[in-house]
Amino acid sequence: MQFRSAFATLFLLTTLATLPLGAQNVNTTFRSKLSFPGQTLANVWGYETRGKEYALVGGSLGMIIVDITNPDTPQQIVQIPGPNNLWKEIKTYKNYAYIVSEGGQGIQVVNLSDLPSPNLQSHFYKGDGAILNQLNTIHALHIDETKGFLYAWGGGLFNGGAKIFDLNPDPYNPVYVGKYTQLGYIHDGYVDNDTMYSGHIYDGQFAIVNMANKSAPELINTQTTPNAFTHNTWLCDDRKTLLTTDERSNSFLASYDVSDPTDIKFLDKMQTTPGSNSIVHNTYAMRNWAISSWYKDGFNIVDITRPANLIQVGNHDTYPSGSGDGFDGCWGVYPYFPSGNIIASNISVGGAGELWIITPNYVRACYLEGKITNALTGLALANAQIQVLGTSPLLQEVSANNGLYKTGQQAEGYFTVRVTKSGYQDFETSVYLQRGEVIELNVPLYPNGLATLNGTVIKHDDGQPVEGANVWLFGSQNFSAPPTDINGAFSFSNLPQGTYDIAASAPNLGLGILPGQAIVGATNVTIELFSTHRRDAVIGLDAQQLLANTLIVKQNPFDSETRLEYITEAAGASLLLLNNLGHVLETQILANTEGQLQFGLDLPKGIYFAVLQHQGKTLEVKKLVKN
Repeated sequence: MQFRSAFATLFLLTTLATLPLGAQNVNTTFRSKLSFPGQTLANVWGYETRGKEYALVGGSLGMIIVDITNPDTPQQIVQIPGPNNLWKEIKTYKNYAYIVSEGGQGIQVVNLSDLPSPNLQSHFYKGDGAILNQLNTIHALHIDETKGFLYAWGGGLFNGGAKIFDLNPDPYNPVYVGKYTQLGYIHDGYVDNDTMYSGHIYDGQFAIVNMANKSAPELINTQTTPNAFTHNTWLCDDRKTLLTTDERSNSFLASYDVSDPTDIKFLDKMQTTPGSNSIVHNTYAMRNWAISSWYKDGFNIVDITRPANLIQVGNHDTYPSGSGDGFDGCWGVYPYFPSGNIIASNISVGGAGELWIITPNYVRACYLEGKITNALTGLALANAQIQVLGTSPLLQEVSANNGLYKTGQQAEGYFTVRVTKSGYQDFETSVYLQRGEVIELNVPLYPNGLATLNGTVIKHDDGQPVEGANVWLFGSQNFSAPPTDINGAFSFSNLPQGTYDIAASAPNLGLGILPGQAIVGATNVTIELFSTHRRDAVIGLDAQQLLANTLIVKQNPFDSETRLEYITEAAGASLLLLNNLGHVLETQILANTEGQLQFGLDLPKGIYFAVLQHQGKTLEVKKLVKN
């Protein structure tokens, strides 16, 4: 063994004040950047001890250790010399770092116990026992921290199969205990509790292997990945979901259900910038999120809470000079520091590798899921296009063969959803997307064709026709008819077939609503007006005349906004606003037992419901129309 002193290298520090940030960065904040002229950077890892955080950086001249405890002013501690080579992979176990390289010399072991001192003990381990001095080139490694075994992937020995080393007796001196060569070359992988998820890049698949018996591993199953070039694998915290990356142009981050290793189920795949041909490299899972490097597109953060619906909720472009296809830019990321800060490595920019320090803001995704069907037959419709308008880039998805679709985004708020399919009427509706919530939007599409709607507006009390009533249709398009004639009749012609909410009102006579009416061919309806919806319902009344729980709409229908007046004996009641799909748009906790609220200014035209509730019990409901 030998001791290493500080290895001098030049580096440049860029801080928040001097670095221009791109508008494309979402839910991330730049803190600082270190540049290392004259050498490239490969992967990164991290280490924390005694309240200090250290970036372990795979420089082409050796592992660089940087104190990032203050992310705005990182300080290089030392560079441990190693083989001069682009490829460097680093992992830690207890107080030790393990570095491997395509440059050879086996596994470099560094004792980190004396940090922040630059004088750290290190040596190269080249094999013992059956492979004495045979370890040389190694592409990557992983450590089964549960069982204390190091797995070395790739390289020349055993045609790149897995080499397994026991770290339990002495982490500073690994002991060779076995190999796995059944499927040949392994590029990278993940191991926990003696279960290996090996990435066989040239075979385009990952394997699940029982490694409990290191001398006789048991292959359980294999699975091809979307681009058939499996680069790395990572098991999520739920111990049921596996993530994979394919290191090819136009590649995907993919998810699989591996809860039953004998029956692997593909769940979903996603791209950080669809259509750009960008290449994903390494992915890591942490709680509800996956953090992945995408070469020219920097790194992204994906909500993996619903692994069958992977949604990007953050990203940071560490390579603003380029984007899309190619192997320049971000090699790796590390998200596991107690502070939450992320480090990311750029291979080389202007002849210098770069270490970026970023603070993420982890947010939950807003989900939109549902099924598209033929409105006349109820059968599933495949390849219908679902678009969330007003998003940039445009959020869009297509329905699967069973009609199901899954999508989402990180931004909350009101959005218009458009569903289209050749030969069918377009459908549009407004939804409110909220983080951590799943909006279920099932859409029956009507075949192309025109319909006619005839109807009559009557008073609920006596069934007499109402002359001069206004009638509206709210659906994929909105329509209004001339006021009803002396017989209360109205008519719409040349309507696109579809489902409509039909609303009618007349001064001093109230409001009537027929929700979810299918209008196909020639359709006839009757609408009753209920006086309880009158705009002046509280004029001339005092509190003694009102019911114990009363909700009054001062203007209904309304053009811009309206006022709700409430009286309730239930202290701590809530007032909810729902759209015509039953989705809660807003909740107000009522501080007083009576009062009023203004609302509706930002709502699109349509049907809504105001609901007075107390402890989950509905006290009063009012249907509302914004025209």
